[in-house]
Amino acid sequence: MSLPLVVAVPSKGRLQEQAEAFFARAGLALAKPGGARDYRGTISGLDNVEIAYLSASEIAAQLARGTVHLGVTGEDLVRESIVDADKRVLLIDTLGFGGANVVVAVPQAWIDVRTMADLDDVTTGFRAQHNRRMRVATKYINLTRNFFAQHGVVDYRTVESTGATEGAPAVGAAELIVDITSTGATLVANGLKVLDDGVILRSQANLVASREADWSVDSRESARVILDHIHARARASKYREVRTRFKGCNDALLAEVHNRFGVVAPFGSPTSSGMLTLHCPPAHIYAVGSFLRDHGAETVSVASLDYVLDRDNPLFAKLDAFLVK
Repeated sequence: MSLPLVVAVPSKGRLQEQAEAFFARAGLALAKPGGARDYRGTISGLDNVEIAYLSASEIAAQLARGTVHLGVTGEDLVRESIVDADKRVLLIDTLGFGGANVVVAVPQAWIDVRTMADLDDVTTGFRAQHNRRMRVATKYINLTRNFFAQHGVVDYRTVESTGATEGAPAVGAAELIVDITSTGATLVANGLKVLDDGVILRSQANLVASREADWSVDSRESARVILDHIHARARASKYREVRTRFKGCNDALLAEVHNRFGVVAPFGSPTSSGMLTLHCPPAHIYAVGSFLRDHGAETVSVASLDYVLDRDNPLFAKLDAFLVK
């Protein structure tokens, strides 16, 4: 029997709740047969899948080593901790939670420092005056080095932060910081501001695949089923189902409603009886309903969609292409 497909999920806090809710919405119920404190789990109905509950940073490390096939973790951790990340892992899809930005932040008192070019000038002057380089406190050593190099900033040194990074300038441990922030409120509370062009990365939780994992035929099939669920749910969330019937409905009318409102007809032209099923973006529901009534429809019904299963799954196609490179 082949080894199971291993999917790593955050082990605690808000990220775990959001990850489990994401999979549940896709019809993939995560369970812990051994109890709430167990660090191994399953997906109901999928026998060849094992859930590994790990910290977000450990998930990135395990993906790099290939000890898990798929993992839910932030892009910031992937970019920071995995060398040549784009060759070793694949960011299959963004998941819509865990959003935060990795930013360069300086003291608000530096009123003349608003951009990375300004920072370059200040760091050069600081070194000439103090005979030492400015210190940048951060947990993101690699992201900082790459970003600063892109902007030609060289007169600095990184100080690895082990605690609350935003407090480093106030206690004299560094002159500025690179840190992750979601609202910026903590930075402001500590007398810091983000440079106008100082957003290094806009990160959020991603479903990530490891090239290094053992991708057997069975594990690929399990991944296909999981990605089928996820894509079907994402596809459904973008539309509402609109149904109507009237004799005046024809291909020309379908083309007009598509061009004007982004509506698609998943089952093609109307039936001989004039019955028509459309998928419509939620923002255009009323406009489409009015358009159809103006052209002869007596009744237009609208329903939510749970899943839309297409023949082709772009998420699995993306994974399959990555693994065969």
